[in-house]
Amino acid sequence: MTTLNSAAPAALPGSTGSTGSTGSTGTARLARLWRGRAEDAPWVRPAFLGLLVVTGVLYLWNLGASGYANSFYSAAVQAGGESWKAFFFGSLDAANAITVDKPPAALWPMALSVRLFGLGSWQILVPEVLMGVATVGVLYAAVRRRFGAAAGLIAGVVLALTPVAALMFRFNNPDALLALLMTVAVYGVLRALEDRPGAAKWLVGAGVAFGFAFLAKTLQAFLILPPLALVYAVCAPGGIGRRIGRLGLAGLAMLVSAGWWVALVELWPASSRPYVGGSQNNSFLELTFGYNGLGRINGDETGSVGGGGGPGGGMGGGRWGETGIGRMFNDSVGGQISWLLPAALLLLVAGLVVTRRAPRTDTARSAFLAWGGSLLMTLAVFSFMAGIFHEYYTIALAPYVAALVGMGTSVLWEERTRFAASAALAVTAAVSAWWAWTLLGRTPDWLPWLRWAVLVGGAVATAGLLVAGRVDRRLGLAAAGLGLAAGLAGPFAYTLATVGTGHQGSIVTAGPAGGRGPGGFGGRMPGGFGGGMPEGGTAFPGGQNGQNGQNGQGGQNGQMPGGPGGQGQSRGQNQGQGRMPGGIPPQGMPQGGFQGTRGERPGFGGGGMGGLLNGANVDAEAEAALLKDAGSYTWVAATVGAQNAASYQLATEKPVMAIGGFNGSDPSPTLAQFEQYVAEGKIHYFIGSGGEDTGESDGRTGGRGGGTGGGMGGNSEISSWVAKTFEKVTIGGATFYDLTKKA
Repeated sequence: MTTLNSAAPAALPGSTGSTGSTGSTGTARLARLWRGRAEDAPWVRPAFLGLLVVTGVLYLWNLGASGYANSFYSAAVQAGGESWKAFFFGSLDAANAITVDKPPAALWPMALSVRLFGLGSWQILVPEVLMGVATVGVLYAAVRRRFGAAAGLIAGVVLALTPVAALMFRFNNPDALLALLMTVAVYGVLRALEDRPGAAKWLVGAGVAFGFAFLAKTLQAFLILPPLALVYAVCAPGGIGRRIGRLGLAGLAMLVSAGWWVALVELWPASSRPYVGGSQNNSFLELTFGYNGLGRINGDETGSVGGGGGPGGGMGGGRWGETGIGRMFNDSVGGQISWLLPAALLLLVAGLVVTRRAPRTDTARSAFLAWGGSLLMTLAVFSFMAGIFHEYYTIALAPYVAALVGMGTSVLWEERTRFAASAALAVTAAVSAWWAWTLLGRTPDWLPWLRWAVLVGGAVATAGLLVAGRVDRRLGLAAAGLGLAAGLAGPFAYTLATVGTGHQGSIVTAGPAGGRGPGGFGGRMPGGFGGGMPEGGTAFPGGQNGQNGQNGQGGQNGQMPGGPGGQGQSRGQNQGQGRMPGGIPPQGMPQGGFQGTRGERPGFGGGGMGGLLNGANVDAEAEAALLKDAGSYTWVAATVGAQNAASYQLATEKPVMAIGGFNGSDPSPTLAQFEQYVAEGKIHYFIGSGGEDTGESDGRTGGRGGGTGGGMGGNSEISSWVAKTFEKVTIGGATFYDLTKKA
């Protein structure tokens, strides 16, 4: 097996010495940047730089079509760009009423961009693209170091063309930063496994990466911590005492890098900081171990949207879809991540077989164990978790799959003269082509020729690897290239469809329209509900598929599961109706229907589910009303739920209070606090739905959700108190209550 010479790169001729002009020195540095290490083949560095450039261009393509993407996080970014306090806490508004339901690290790069360049779609999303390019670069470096440049390039290409990666590295959810930091953490552990001076610092660096990953998405950052710690404890050079000691240092680095922020938030007087969104007791620790922690595993998620599904072991199903070993391959998730997942698993086994007789400290086997352990641990948790699960979570798997494909292909290629190795390569090519053919068959009307081209290409590659690969290197290389192309054709096409379409809302998916198959939430912008809903149909967890209102002159009737009988009206450009069959709605879902507005303003895709999954359209009249005398108020408006609040805040760039946080279920503010804010003249308007007068469901108001006027507990009381006390006005088609004028 080829091992890279990791000595310091030799200097290029003419690039050393203290003499020479500044211009010649700069030219030499550019030449060295382009040429790379002296021991590398001439094509290596240009190929790597080309990979980064092409990835960047691909991810930047049509980026502005997503507008503000997830307006929930974009509002927090806008707030952080205005207020350093909001920046630190991750507040939804610059007046610091309540935070997002995650720690703020993922918001910080975007908020800094907005602070430097102003508010806009590109200012928010370009940092995510840069994270994607950086992840590809780190993955390449990690794989290349032990398995060669070709393996690193394969891994980088596989990652860049994974549909869910192309989606989330162009979106403003925390998952982009999480994927980058997890890749950095694995790279740090692999460097620490080398028997070289200074290796311990890489393990400490991995600990720091884990700590900041925790500040991006809490406990999900620690999914791969057990396998990586075990790999280091078993495979690192030196005695067991030194290994355990270094793990302790890395753990301390992780604790410090994550704990400083947690300690400050927990020790900060609650009266002078924003409420911790997503918690029921204004505690970040409660949020971490409850809603964002064990609740994701067992389904007991107080205050969640559709949570409380209960355990879903075996092949059970909860409110968030079927659980079990087939979850990553089902109609909903398969097209996002699973294209080369079977290949990664096969190549993991093959790599471990090839390296089975290697010494304990062999870095090739350690790499397979590190990437493979990370994949299997994350795969197991995602497959069986009963709590909130969205398809886009699977971006966490993408670097692990890509690394195993690059490493495994390289190892088997080097062993190709042995029949077992060439057969393993052939089987991998065949399985990958067959699975791509299967996934493409789920969208039979979309590029129908592609699935057959993939199947034929995979068959030819399989035969070539079995026969020609062992006797002729060039023919074998051609067969391997054809097999790789066949395996990547499907995800490449899905990725092109993804970057060609804007995505908005809280729940988004990659690929072409209809590429998700039945079940779960969608996330494409076209269609009656806008962002967060699939085009042509709406499927809710635990319920049936339904037809949502279609773009045009009128909507179609559709069945929306999960609520009592009655009608829900989709308002705005489309007038779609949804009949609500009997049953208890998922926790956090509106009970009496869904109020949506087809977004006309750039950056807003509509108000699916009453703004629960995306914000509402804000017209010029409403914007002007909010901006009038805006400097006289702490919040220009308040509304139930974060998504509609975000829409008005992004339209005006003024603070809007999100009562109850994301879906209106957080107990903040209380009625007494809200009454005090109003008495002190801090809030100008309350934005409702028009159903607050009676407090009953009229088919448009719901139990929770942005702008539905409902809510639970104190939020419902706030809505009722406002409706009974203040003057109701209609501004731009929306219901406003002027909190300076009593009825």
